[in-house]
Amino acid sequence: MTQHAKKRYIYGWGDGRAEGDASMRDLLGGKGAGLAEMTTAGLPTPPGFTITTEACNDYFAAGEQLPDGLWEDVLAAVREVERSTGKGFGDPANPLLVSVRSGAKFSMPGMMDTVLNLGLNEATLHGLIKLTGNERFGWDAYRRFIQMFGRIVLEVSGERFEHALEAAKAKAGAKQDTDLDAAALRDLATEFRAIVREDTGRDFPEDAAEQLDLAIKAVFASWFGKRAADYRKNQGIPNDLGTAVNVVTMVFGNMGDDSGTGVAFTRDPNTGEKVLFGEYLTNAQGEDVVAGIRTAPKIAQMQTEMPEVYA
Repeated sequence: MTQHAKKRYIYGWGDGRAEGDASMRDLLGGKGAGLAEMTTAGLPTPPGFTITTEACNDYFAAGEQLPDGLWEDVLAAVREVERSTGKGFGDPANPLLVSVRSGAKFSMPGMMDTVLNLGLNEATLHGLIKLTGNERFGWDAYRRFIQMFGRIVLEVSGERFEHALEAAKAKAGAKQDTDLDAAALRDLATEFRAIVREDTGRDFPEDAAEQLDLAIKAVFASWFGKRAADYRKNQGIPNDLGTAVNVVTMVFGNMGDDSGTGVAFTRDPNTGEKVLFGEYLTNAQGEDVVAGIRTAPKIAQMQTEMPEVYA
């Protein structure tokens, strides 16, 4: 018999409907409340769900254990996302891939953790390549996932992955990550898996549900990470707010030069002027913008580079 949590810890959205709204920042965090509001407003929003800040606080109160019934509720929410997308979590033929993102009541940019492309493994990778017909994209998504999950969830030194990436670029004569071809990225993914095995003594987890369980706990843990704690102290943000966790269907910015990622504001944060403000990168994923891996052009340049998107 399935055991559900005694409290309501999960609020979903998709198919134009949302269970939360913008007034619920305390419970859903800024990101979760915003995604719910965008869905209700009819904006194109990938289906997903938010695990509440209350779940985070109860997780720590229980000695870093998920509250009773929460995991069963997570799996039920995943099934609802599968229904909305027509994809299967862990399905090798038509895989559902998700991001697992932090989301506190107050914005704490870059202070907590995010994992992208979760659900990839040796089987779902080849399903993704077959579906998209884009081998380079598939291997790029997979090596990114191993790198992010390895560093954030399995606590492997990020420098080990960076050194391997730089060596691969040097070998290929590539200036940018985007210059690496499918074969180079396949070799890099293999090397990343070997790094995880050497550093942790275990193989990289293949099971999508295990990946999700570990990632949720890692995002909760990042609330008390040094970066986040120092930032809250500096900004006067209370420690007892907790972070929500947002599990969102992946939308890929690294499928080629006609896709991308970026950050945008409806006002200039420096002057308050009512003008679209931000920056973006083509053929990239979100961490590339934040980490400054490539110089991101101002969003106004998109008007000439990708006019149909800018419009």
